[in-house]
Amino acid sequence: MKVLFSEIAREELEDAANYLELEFKGLGDAFKGEVRQAAERVRKHPLAWSIERGDVRRYLLHRSPYKLLYSIEPDHIFVIAAAHQHRHPDYWIDRKTW
Repeated sequence: MKVLFSEIAREELEDAANYLELEFKGLGDAFKGEVRQAAERVRKHPLAWSIERGDVRRYLLHRSPYKLLYSIEPDHIFVIAAAHQHRHPDYWIDRKTW
């Protein structure tokens, strides 16, 4: 099953990586690598992570305070948001992109 990211989630990931890179050289690339690993784990075991709300599940990243919020669709996994765990936790709920 494929993992697809919404355009907004892609932008959130890019913004987070850019910020982390400014904080410490190489941290942005490490973050992107962790996100790739997370997407692969979700692809292999989509039901393994907790439900955040309704049909949306969350994968908590281990080395940064972000989570991937995703839904399981008939033919793919759809990442709705890449959310910071401590900032406005429910901001993504009204997104119409999924």
